[in-house]
Amino acid sequence: MASLAGMLQARGHLVTGSDKDVYPPMSTMLAALGITVKQGFDASNLTPAPDCVIVGNAIPRGNPEVEETLKRKLLYRSQAEVVKEEFIRGKHCLAVAGTHGKTTTTSIASWVMDQGGLNPSFLIGGVAQNFGTSFRVAQSDYMVIEADEYDTAYFDKGPKFMHYLPELGIVNNIEFDHADIYLDLNAVNLAFRRFMNLVPGNGRLIAGWDSGNVRAVVEAMGSRLFTNLETFGISNDAKWQIRNPDFSKGLSRFDVYCENKAWGEFETPLLGEFNLLNCLAVIIAADAWGLSRPEIREALVTFKNVKRRAEIRGERRGVVVIDDFAHHPTAVRETLRALRAKYSQKRLVAIFEPRSWSSRLAVFQDDYARAFESADYVVIASVFDSSKVTEKGRALDTGALIEAILQQGKPALALPGADEIVAHLIPELRSGDVVAIMSNGGFGGIHEKLLSKLEES
Repeated sequence: MASLAGMLQARGHLVTGSDKDVYPPMSTMLAALGITVKQGFDASNLTPAPDCVIVGNAIPRGNPEVEETLKRKLLYRSQAEVVKEEFIRGKHCLAVAGTHGKTTTTSIASWVMDQGGLNPSFLIGGVAQNFGTSFRVAQSDYMVIEADEYDTAYFDKGPKFMHYLPELGIVNNIEFDHADIYLDLNAVNLAFRRFMNLVPGNGRLIAGWDSGNVRAVVEAMGSRLFTNLETFGISNDAKWQIRNPDFSKGLSRFDVYCENKAWGEFETPLLGEFNLLNCLAVIIAADAWGLSRPEIREALVTFKNVKRRAEIRGERRGVVVIDDFAHHPTAVRETLRALRAKYSQKRLVAIFEPRSWSSRLAVFQDDYARAFESADYVVIASVFDSSKVTEKGRALDTGALIEAILQQGKPALALPGADEIVAHLIPELRSGDVVAIMSNGGFGGIHEKLLSKLEES
């Protein structure tokens, strides 16, 4: 929503907004753009009447501004509808979908296509550090967008990605997620199948073949898949493959094979095998849009990661503090594995806040117990806004989670929130430690609080 506000402003519209809790990096981006954000919701914010009210998918009936919009019969649209009609229709669109890696892959794609001279518009669910922003409105025929499977609005419960008109569609992986809106994995698979069906016959479906669920969805479509299929992965039967990954030096190096023939050698500053696969998906898309291998190679080596993806927030007293957006157990596991590989000789302290709907519910209780295996020391915060969780199901049992992690033979404890965690860690941390803080929210400003207290101590 914040990125769309910036895009509409770039088109010359006067944009204002309302929210109850805006935090960095989006709050600072909106402030820099001079876009007014009202704290809290009030019917008076709709006077004078706007030409269009754009309703985010977190906004329910009963919201004062929704009720005023309906009462006064103001024009209203969802975020995805506006993006489709204002910024995608008529363009070549690359839409990046999947349970994990969407933001990073979309950022890589935006940078690679930019460096290849396509000058794309883009819309990303995070701040791409190469651009210093999460969006761009460009005068070109190309658009790159992060395609989210979460629902669109209270009046449109279908996935947002059904609005995005992909010419190239990347599906990195499929897992059960968003337990608040999807009943089970079958419902998730059906949503992705519908997304795949949007790719036209002259387009490309770029499918992560290491994901059993992606395979199952594609294979179930069979002859009803009416587009060109490009499979990628580590798997031997993928058309495009990563081979010979090497993380031993400053840059991650890997070879790309296509139909078992050497296609190119590439390097990236990104960590972890999962990020090499993100790069491979973009390589396939860039090749489809006519970029040369040298152009792709140079762009990948100069890519900077997205904010809040293994982002080093600072180092104090020899302690490195890292901010990461991971919240699904697979993302937590892969993030910690990548950090373990990079900081193999250091103590890795993992701090996790169950904040997304799926992480707050008990649906992944056992998966989280295994997700922290690469960490040496684990701290779990209280379930965010736990009073609302019971409305949708059984909450994650942090006590049981700690017991399961303790059985792995490592220190682990549960603490209520940011202040208590910082107070506990300050006397515990020593020079050489790496602290990975994982949350998909603001987490009470824990990163700056920890860095500040380390500096004082």
